[in-house]
Amino acid sequence: MRLLVCLFALLPFTSLLAEDLVKQAPPAVDSEMKSLFNGTDLEGWDGDSRLWSVRDGIIHGETTPENATDGNTFLIFKDTEFSDFELRLSFRCNATNNSGIQYRSEHVTEGKRAKNKWVLKGYQHEVRNEVNFPNVAGFIYDEAGTRQRLNNVGQQSVYTAKKSNVLRNDLITQEEFKEIMRLDDWNDVVIIAKGNHIQHYLNGHLLIDFKDEHPNALSSGRIGLQLHAGKPMFAEFKDIRIRELK
Repeated sequence: MRLLVCLFALLPFTSLLAEDLVKQAPPAVDSEMKSLFNGTDLEGWDGDSRLWSVRDGIIHGETTPENATDGNTFLIFKDTEFSDFELRLSFRCNATNNSGIQYRSEHVTEGKRAKNKWVLKGYQHEVRNEVNFPNVAGFIYDEAGTRQRLNNVGQQSVYTAKKSNVLRNDLITQEEFKEIMRLDDWNDVVIIAKGNHIQHYLNGHLLIDFKDEHPNALSSGRIGLQLHAGKPMFAEFKDIRIRELK
């Protein structure tokens, strides 16, 4: 009898552990995912033609001393805004600078921020070729906004009207990240945005779990790919697919 009591006492804890483990992996790929890139050219996208091209079925963005960018610039998916969605794609880049995957973003065409014709303001999934926290791929950034880093890799947090409240820091550890991040190679990203709840996954592992309850929280907008101002760099993207959530 005493053994049975102990087993029943453990059941809630065991179920919580199981639920927690399930949340570490993204959902299985859905057959309804729609491709945003045809693998041949940049039809449906808009960006600086000096910097963006398609090479061997891959979107290639690159800045050089001869072809630099005045301010951060983006390759923007045209004419469509997305609200709640599951976005999947793969990236690789070098380590001289950083890039990003922009979503729920506004195309900025006027004012100080509009240093070029392809500026986006909104949520950004950071893209980097580094492994040491906190400057790694996957954190969420308020591009062209005032809040800057919204949720670092490994964190579950809620951003209220007043401040960011970190609930936990152990979604993934520094050591685990070093094991899953593929330097100088392709990395698979899943971004799930539903209401004010956002999750980023990298190579099958949950990186961030973020709820935005701030007055400036974003509910819909454009998708884009970033080339950062500064040091010459390249970033590449492929297999860009989206499924809108109802």
